[in-house]
Amino acid sequence: QVQLVESGGGLVQAGGSLRLSCAASGIIFSINAMGWFRQAPGKQRELVARISSGGSTNYADSVKGRFTISRDSAKNTVYLQMNSLKPEDTAVYYCTTFDVRWRADYWGQGTQVTVSS
Repeated sequence: QVQLVESGGGLVQAGGSLRLSCAASGIIFSINAMGWFRQAPGKQRELVARISSGGSTNYADSVKGRFTISRDSAKNTVYLQMNSLKPEDTAVYYCTTFDVRWRADYWGQGTQVTVSS
């Protein structure tokens, strides 16, 4: 059974930082691509960042230069370091795995990130 458990969300002032973690179980973590999506109220879920099994990364234009995705295979954990946060980053952030065609398949329960102005 695949489980993705996010943590690290919270309330932060604009300009601040947060680090999200996603602990994975039930998958062969080292061969799975992983990523983070977010969904703000009234908006569609959007891809924030993703990382391949080999460590290649992609980011949404809106977070480039501010967010960094990384993975630790020894801990079966993927991270999202978020710096210079803006109020528009406020959303529920979801951890996901990707299949071989880069389609998101398994999802975590989400963690709320709120950035105050």
